[in-house]
Formats: sequence, C-alpha cells, structure tokens
Amino acid sequence: MPAIIQMITTINDRTKAEEIGRRLVGEKLAACCQITGPIRSIYRWKGKIEENDEWYIVMKTKESLYHLTEEAIRRMHPYEVPEIIAIPIVAGSGEYLEWLRGELM
Repeated sequence: MPAIIQMITTINDRTKAEEIGRRLVGEKLAACCQITGPIRSIYRWKGKIEENDEWYIVMKTKESLYHLTEEAIRRMHPYEVPEIIAIPIVAGSGEYLEWLRGELM
C-alpha cells in the first residue's frame, strides 16, 4: 500500500490558499486540503525578525506524489522560499485511508 503523508505550507493570502487547495484537489495531487487561519507567524528572514498573519494549508497525499505536489505549490506560491514540509501518517482509520488513496492519481 502506498505511504500517505500530510503536507503543510503557509501563505499570507486566504484567496490564494483556497486557489492552491482547489488546484491540488482538482489535479488529484491531494485528496483534501484544510485551510485554517489566520495564524500569527514570527520568523527571521534576511536578518530581520518578521511577524505576519498567514493561512495554514494541510494537504493529504501519497508519498510518491510529494515532488509533483511540491512543484505545483511552488508554481502558485508567491513566497521566495515557501514552507513546504511533509509528515508521514503512521496510522489512521482504514476507511478514511482507503477513501484518500482512491482520490489520488
């Protein structure tokens, strides 16, 4: 069975977050995307401490689709260096994981 991962990115625009989610689900790169926010991000960028409101996008996909999904996110993402990370899903409801796999390419 293909390994399932949860991918995460953040973005400063809710409309753009929704666009990314719709495209990834539409292209079957993600079975689902959840968008939450705004969240407050505090980080160091180019020597300065920055603070911004961002939207958090959580996507479920297969590990084998990681690189295609990352490329799709990068094409749509306005940040110079977007956060794009993946976390393995080690367990889950059998019915949910079966549904998830069925929604992916």
